[in-house]
Amino acid sequence: MRTPLEISSPSVNPSGTPSRSHLVLIPSYNPGRKVFETVRAAREQWQPVWVVVDGSTDGTAASLTSLAQDDPGLRVLVRPRNGGKGTAVLDGLEEALRQGFTHALVMDSDGQHPAARIPAFMAASAASPEAMVLGDPVFDSSAPAIRVKGRRISNWWANFETLWAGIHDSLCGFRVYPIAPLIRAMRASIGMRRFDFDVEAAVRLSWQGVPAVNLSAPIRYFSAKEGGVSHFNYWRDNILLTSMHARLFAGFLIRLPFLLIRRLGDRLARQQRRV
Repeated sequence: MRTPLEISSPSVNPSGTPSRSHLVLIPSYNPGRKVFETVRAAREQWQPVWVVVDGSTDGTAASLTSLAQDDPGLRVLVRPRNGGKGTAVLDGLEEALRQGFTHALVMDSDGQHPAARIPAFMAASAASPEAMVLGDPVFDSSAPAIRVKGRRISNWWANFETLWAGIHDSLCGFRVYPIAPLIRAMRASIGMRRFDFDVEAAVRLSWQGVPAVNLSAPIRYFSAKEGGVSHFNYWRDNILLTSMHARLFAGFLIRLPFLLIRRLGDRLARQQRRV
């Protein structure tokens, strides 16, 4: 039986033995040329790397599939229709679980996320296999101010809904998840299929008792001239997040007695360790 620590190495060489427990999972929808840079950078840090093409119409599915034919460390799954980020992630997670994987590092295909941080995040997951390893974004001057400031609202709500259980950033998509608990959470939710995936995943896993480990993750936004592609729609996606937080708040109220008991138990356990 495989154990959660059965990971090839925190700093695995792509030419070495692939990890049998941890994989990189990249959902992708019409990402433009940046996806190839993203995949190459991820493969330099880890194997296996899986890409889930979510009904893309920009020709990247065929190119990625061709790339995978010459790279045993790369696998491409192609969905016939676009279902949203969460839907693509769920397809990848279910296949990964069938193949015996226990953890998945999810990252975006548009180059925003730091592939160089993959080994550190995988090592943190190997050290705490029961936890979710969350990216704590470090923004540079390329980040739109409205995106940086706006996420503070979602962060506050996510922390309120979990009684401040340690989620530093609710929206950063660069994360390592334990696969089985995340699949359970997604199957139990009517949401988590589109832009609402990242926030709801962190909150619902916290409700399950999955602890959060936060690591810094430099984030870079690319302009259109640099090949950057964004599918973010300010009004549509913020309405989606608002309705999601309304659902989560209702779930929070139902779980509040249990969450309070858990927090009290955690506090008592910490006090006992100090004695």
